[in-house]
Amino acid sequence: MIHFETLHPRFGARVTGIDLSDDLDDETFAKLRDGFARHSILVFPDQPLTDDQQIAFSKRLGPLEATKVGSYGAGTPLVILSNIGEDGNVVPDDHRLNMVHKANSLWHSDSSFKPTPALASMLSAKTVPPEGGETEYASMIVAWDDLPAETKTKIDGKIALHHFATSRNRINPELMTQAEYDELPPVKQIMVRDIPETGKKSLYVGSHAGAIVGMPDDEARPLIDELIAFATAPERVYTHSWRANDVVLWDNRAIVHRGRPFARDKHARVMIRTTIAGDGPTVGA
Repeated sequence: MIHFETLHPRFGARVTGIDLSDDLDDETFAKLRDGFARHSILVFPDQPLTDDQQIAFSKRLGPLEATKVGSYGAGTPLVILSNIGEDGNVVPDDHRLNMVHKANSLWHSDSSFKPTPALASMLSAKTVPPEGGETEYASMIVAWDDLPAETKTKIDGKIALHHFATSRNRINPELMTQAEYDELPPVKQIMVRDIPETGKKSLYVGSHAGAIVGMPDDEARPLIDELIAFATAPERVYTHSWRANDVVLWDNRAIVHRGRPFARDKHARVMIRTTIAGDGPTVGA
């Protein structure tokens, strides 16, 4: 029987009594979907999924994004997050694969740089380092609830510009390829999102956000940084220490996350992500 165990006092749950490789009946899946809406993050231990099984389960949540150009798995439903090169060895610290992980160490919501941002991400751990490499998750619903009233009034209804280059250029100005620039122009995203399943509001900013429409840059950038810092204060964060075959599912509308450092030039780390597409743009044409 499916069971939810709270991970953080205000969000997140560990889920047991379920096998994600099974064709779940409608009643069990409905309970899982309800738990996803209520907790924003679901952790499933000991789920040794094949890629096909991960894709099949993810599709029940909605249509899948195709992985963007310039990434391992481009054009497929799989994002392959790995620091293992074509020769089968761990790549040097300054290799592009490790630069990508460093960029993913900034707080972000997956695919907020796309016109239709992601609903959810499902990450499966295949190989994990002996220490480090955790993923931290911060609840943007909790952040919104905790914001001072005057800040809520200031940002509710505002629109931010999200661009993949905003986060990548903070790590290395040469990290983003021309193909990525061509495919991923800046997009507008609402700064406060409604979560219809629960009636909650969620702050929606992260490392891809670099400007606010109608606000001078010298005011907008510090405000974005201030909001991220507030949202990711330790009391609003759940840290997941990975074990092989862990699967974590999270709501990108309500969560920002970041990867933590590890000895990237010594230890292998291989994770497989599927990304469930959102319903549509957050801002009208």
